[in-house]
Amino acid sequence: MQPTYVYEALNWASSFLEQNNKENRAADILLKHHLNVDWTDFHLSRRDSLSKSIWKAFQQDVTRHSEGIPIQHLTGYEEFYDRRLKVNEHVLIPRTETEELVHGVLEWLKRKQTGSFRMADIGTGSGAIAISLALEAPGNDVTAVDLDEQALDVAKQNAAFYGADVTFLQGNLVDPLLQGAKTYDVIVSNPPYIPLEEWKNLDTVVRDHEPKHALVDSNDNDGLACYRKMAAYLPTLLRTDGLAAFEIGENQGDAVATILQTELPLADIEVRHDMNGKPRMVFCERDGI
Repeated sequence: MQPTYVYEALNWASSFLEQNNKENRAADILLKHHLNVDWTDFHLSRRDSLSKSIWKAFQQDVTRHSEGIPIQHLTGYEEFYDRRLKVNEHVLIPRTETEELVHGVLEWLKRKQTGSFRMADIGTGSGAIAISLALEAPGNDVTAVDLDEQALDVAKQNAAFYGADVTFLQGNLVDPLLQGAKTYDVIVSNPPYIPLEEWKNLDTVVRDHEPKHALVDSNDNDGLACYRKMAAYLPTLLRTDGLAAFEIGENQGDAVATILQTELPLADIEVRHDMNGKPRMVFCERDGI
């Protein structure tokens, strides 16, 4: 039987999702999406009548999410740095932790204060990092690299929608950057870092629907292969006084710091914690001496 009011549909969805071991907040996100309202109007709409067409679409999406489809693949977007970015099965869904990585880079740029900076985002996926840097710190040169052509298509669409001035290159990690003679003030990356054995045990919402190549470091068993490759080229690509900033798995901080220190012995390297107190970022400032 179709619910008459918004709150009745939410009550059904919350109960249904809990029974299927999914967070009931998904009900709010999906119904807000189908009502096409902001959060304020959504909270004020709970006693509004619910149309048959919205109920049908909402019920279908709640059911699909209970079967494992990510919410973002149902809505077609994810919020990142207060912007709505298109996502699909070809790109990693941006996470809050990555917003903290972007924030750290922006804080570094503010401390530098002078000049125009050249930045590269390695493994851009949806373009979240590169687009945020281009829009939050305008006037700088931002390049984004990804191996997957379909991911680059998504990133280009997101950049075009927001008018972000980003140059996109296709290739494996830093390889496209090595083809030119440029050096960079900032190299930032959220690379694949999950060991294959850990990936096998991920929630099926992630494992079965997000691109494996964006999550899993399949070259080594420890999840560190991408860091090793990028670090090996930092002496060539990263300018003196430049910054390399990486998102990491919560158990990889010391290992990534060691990899970076080996390649840049004089660098100032810091493992940073996210808002949940977990070590999820490594910032490496190259010594200018």
